[in-house]
Amino acid sequence: MSGAPTSSRLSELDALRGIAALLVVLFHYTTRYQDLYGHSQAPMFALPWGHYGVNLFFMISGFVIFMTLERTRRPLDFVVSRFSRLYPAFWAAVILTFLITSWLGLPGKTVSLPTALANLSMFHSLFGIAHVDGVYWTLEVELIFYAWALLIFRLGWLTHIHLLLGLLFALRLIYFGFETGLQIDLPWTVFRLLILKFIPWFGAGIMIYRLSQTAGPHGRDWGVLLAAILLLAIVDGPAMAVLAAGLAALLYGATSGRLPLLRQPVLVWLGAISYTLYLLHENIGWAVMRQLQAAGLNSNLSILVVLALSLGLATLLTRLVEQPAMHWIRTRYKRRQQAQAPAAAVEVR
Repeated sequence: MSGAPTSSRLSELDALRGIAALLVVLFHYTTRYQDLYGHSQAPMFALPWGHYGVNLFFMISGFVIFMTLERTRRPLDFVVSRFSRLYPAFWAAVILTFLITSWLGLPGKTVSLPTALANLSMFHSLFGIAHVDGVYWTLEVELIFYAWALLIFRLGWLTHIHLLLGLLFALRLIYFGFETGLQIDLPWTVFRLLILKFIPWFGAGIMIYRLSQTAGPHGRDWGVLLAAILLLAIVDGPAMAVLAAGLAALLYGATSGRLPLLRQPVLVWLGAISYTLYLLHENIGWAVMRQLQAAGLNSNLSILVVLALSLGLATLLTRLVEQPAMHWIRTRYKRRQQAQAPAAAVEVR
């Protein structure tokens, strides 16, 4: 065994998350904003492929969640870990985004207060409720993945992950065959709840984790990883398969210490704020950008101003909400578990 990733390796993984978040941000501020609202002048650059940062997010999640579950003793430990990581910052982001977009206005994107409150659940879109911010769709995908991962852990099936992924890959192919050949409308709910569209990305991340953790043999790991890439080539086209192979190599390099560039302080910082940056940047950034360009600021400067604003807000939210709340919840939970342990020991005696 090569053991768990060191803290420096985890920092490099966070840095990779930060790069993925920045790619998505730049895509939204250049290409996507142009599509929806139109810049006052054509920006000096655009990033039409930046949305693929989301695919990297999903691959990283596969790596991290499988790593977390292999170190988890009880299902509740995992639930508390994920809740403390996701929800406090998300709640703050929902409130901020709702208030700022309601104040500044953003055509087609503002929502009512009841809708904003429903967003606090994070799985609101399963009931057809609109997002306060469009980026929240990925959080639903992540939550579903966490739920399935927790179930697999609870049933003791982590050792059967290759078989489970193989079955899901096969089901994705079946859906693809019906979609393109037989033209039969299979249940969309099943497709959505099994996250079949994104399972190759999560599966690739899981296999990268396994490849980075053991000395071998890795025959099944390589087989599932290659199957994920081949599946993407079939259902999404060769370009997506090439992207997946490249991102898999990048993730492996980051978690095996082969990319020292990711240890640069600016990238470590970007990784630390990646979650809050992702949550805050889109609708708030667009609303502010519309105001700046309406006031006469040129497109390039408005993009820079909004980017700086988003980075600043994300840093504040990380330091004032995400990190303190996560520490408080996890510390409180740990103390409760420690307090219950002696009592349980007495009962056994």
